[in-house]
Amino acid sequence: MSALLTVTGVSKAFGGLQALSDVSLQVNAGEIFGLIGPNGAGKTTLFNALTGLYSVDRGEVRLDGARLDGRKPHEVLKAGLARTFQNIRLFAEMTALENVLVGRHARTASGVLGAVLRLPAARREEADSRARAHALLERVGIASHARRLAKNLSYGDQRRLEIARALATEPTILALDEPAAGMNPAERAALRELLLQLQAGGVTLLLIEHDVKLVMGLCNRLAVLDYGVKIAEGTPDIVGRDPKVVAAYLGDEAI
Repeated sequence: MSALLTVTGVSKAFGGLQALSDVSLQVNAGEIFGLIGPNGAGKTTLFNALTGLYSVDRGEVRLDGARLDGRKPHEVLKAGLARTFQNIRLFAEMTALENVLVGRHARTASGVLGAVLRLPAARREEADSRARAHALLERVGIASHARRLAKNLSYGDQRRLEIARALATEPTILALDEPAAGMNPAERAALRELLLQLQAGGVTLLLIEHDVKLVMGLCNRLAVLDYGVKIAEGTPDIVGRDPKVVAAYLGDEAI
């Protein structure tokens, strides 16, 4: 596997709080990479730094060789790094299909004028976007809900819709922030199958997740943060036996 996302020496402080300290890791093309750690370990801060919501104080982030640090969120998205959020951020009063079409906007070429004038190229692009959006809803298993308002979907289906919207941007890598949060066991099992299907379809995944069992059974490799410092990185079996991980993340229990 080749390195797709490379994080080198990233540090970030908020006032006197050092949220990230010299964090380095790499995500290889085609893998599912997990990021775990206790609450306050810096996982979401790192996600926000990767996706342009936070600037980094030191270090660099590269996607497929191109620098991402210093870019704005929409520029990071266009570069190929899409994300979902721990707190679902859908357009509640829009249908599932319309939510996915919003994601497609990042990859459409027709401007506002072309859309308003209904130029042939704009009409073709709109038809293509709708077809792709329907295909993505099918891919995540909620095609039957295409015309339902997002707010009326079940919690698990809202999570799936958020993933479909992110996939609509045609990302090189998809970053998922707590995708299993709030799910019941059946929904978590279905999510696991979906993520494996996405990986099989060529999507590279980076996820923050508190469900240790899910991470250990799903990820090819993972990194562990504690107080903003990376304390371990490797395959689940290696990380699960690391004494620093057991002490920081699991107390006296082994993974």
